[in-house]
Amino acid sequence: MAKAKRGRTQRPAVEAAPRPRRPRAPDWIVLGIAGFGLLITAYLSAVALWGTVPALCAEGSGCDIVQGSRWSRLFGIPVALFGFGLYAAIALTAFFAPDRPRRWDRLMWLALIGLSISLYLTAVGLIELEAACAWCMASLACLIALVAVLAWRRPATAPALGVQRFALSAGFAVVVTVGAMAAYHSEWLQPPEDPRLRALAEHLDSSGAVYYGTFWCPNCQEQRRLFGAAAQHLPYVECSPNGRRGTVAFACVSNEVKAYPTWVIRGKRYEEVLQPQMLARYSGFNWEARAPR
Repeated sequence: MAKAKRGRTQRPAVEAAPRPRRPRAPDWIVLGIAGFGLLITAYLSAVALWGTVPALCAEGSGCDIVQGSRWSRLFGIPVALFGFGLYAAIALTAFFAPDRPRRWDRLMWLALIGLSISLYLTAVGLIELEAACAWCMASLACLIALVAVLAWRRPATAPALGVQRFALSAGFAVVVTVGAMAAYHSEWLQPPEDPRLRALAEHLDSSGAVYYGTFWCPNCQEQRRLFGAAAQHLPYVECSPNGRRGTVAFACVSNEVKAYPTWVIRGKRYEEVLQPQMLARYSGFNWEARAPR
């Protein structure tokens, strides 16, 4: 009788059950705050693109000064439009991203970058222009609320990369972003002085022309921008040497300067921003002869 061969009985392979997918759970609180920010920035973007003034921004008010300043645009694009893109990214992440620590990482990154930019622009307005914009402050409040809500609701496992690494990477991103904006808005990166514009500025000074303006006036900033680095040679008189709410300079009062900028050239008064070609014509400067060859 043949012996039966002993062998191990093979069990049928059991397929691992697929992991159930977590249902997507939108973060409605973050979504609601971001939605409010979207409304603010969408309105400010539309107003800036149409060239009109936002509601509640009377002429000469802090809001009007901030919205008309050179800090209200970046690469010629309204800063509010960048803010709209940021709030849109936050809203989309809060709605579509899976409910995991990674979503918290992304939301906190975006909120911190947005808050740092908003704080930078607010500080610039208060320090450089001595003005604040109510619409900008409302957006700042939204970003503060976003960071506070996210910090309060931080998951126990987040951030996934570790607290220290997350803080360093987020801090680096904030410094780079704000530093790039500060460099763009400063005079560090502006082109070299244009010889023809410098010659015109010196001619205006030597011919007795006077340019009255203020540091906070949006039109005065535009007039200065037209001359670039050569603006330092203009015959400029600051009418607000004691701050925006301080006493007006005696030279401006005695010459009855009521609008900024005001040019006095050859006894004639011009209360507007003047292109270099017009200044050359009014002052008798040969603009064409100075053209680069």
